[in-house]
Amino acid sequence: MKITKLTPIIRRLTAGNSNMFTGPGTNSYLLGENEVTVIDPGPPMVNHIEDLISLTGKSLKQILITHTHPDHSPGASILKEMTGVPLYGLTTESSRKRDEEIDIDKILNHGDKIKTSEYSIEVIHTPGHASNHLCYFLIDENTLFTGDHIMDGTTVVIAPPDGNMSEYLRSLELLKEYPIKTIAPGHGDLIHDPIAIVDATIEHRLKREQKIIEKLEKLGSANVDELVNDVYDDVASFLHPVAKWSLEAHLIKLMENKVVSKNKQDYVLIE
Repeated sequence: MKITKLTPIIRRLTAGNSNMFTGPGTNSYLLGENEVTVIDPGPPMVNHIEDLISLTGKSLKQILITHTHPDHSPGASILKEMTGVPLYGLTTESSRKRDEEIDIDKILNHGDKIKTSEYSIEVIHTPGHASNHLCYFLIDENTLFTGDHIMDGTTVVIAPPDGNMSEYLRSLELLKEYPIKTIAPGHGDLIHDPIAIVDATIEHRLKREQKIIEKLEKLGSANVDELVNDVYDDVASFLHPVAKWSLEAHLIKLMENKVVSKNKQDYVLIE
């Protein structure tokens, strides 16, 4: 067990589920000492959950999840069962169709405040990667826990129908309204230039979108398989099946904006 004390309030324990999608593994964050909040207990790895319990003991007050994807939330159900502490988060009709059902004690909404004697947290609804995605803003230290909304060193997959590119970009813009100094991502290390990262992520997505438009201008019409090789020519080909999910999310956004139309499996620019 390697626990890292990041600030006077924040500790980080990373689950041993490292792979090409999770990077070094899913970060679980422990806030406080006397009234502890755990954010994202991670996958259903009993040894990781037992480590969280040994670190918090009877001081554990509540469990928060950023979203219900399998590398972030199943461990929350185990931790709740083993300790009896309440679980907070959000589910939506769309997320319930996609993800394993989870027993949440309190549904959180945008703007909710969670207060203890040691710190205060504000809830920010950030749909895009997932319809039920939440970020948590630690007001006392201006730190944002971003789950999969922003990750260290890579971009996230936006997979329709629960993932939505238009909502993702709006949720990124929303973060600029908060006095964030540090981002604590669900995967990877702390990010200390939050606004620059937000802007770079938005720019990256819009450049990808422009490549779609340029490819359709050249071809006249194309399907997803024909688009992915050129639009994601900077991504290893073995990742193209995953890239197709985000490509589809971009195309849906372009159709919503009346830039592209679809005829059977082919996409074409609207003149």
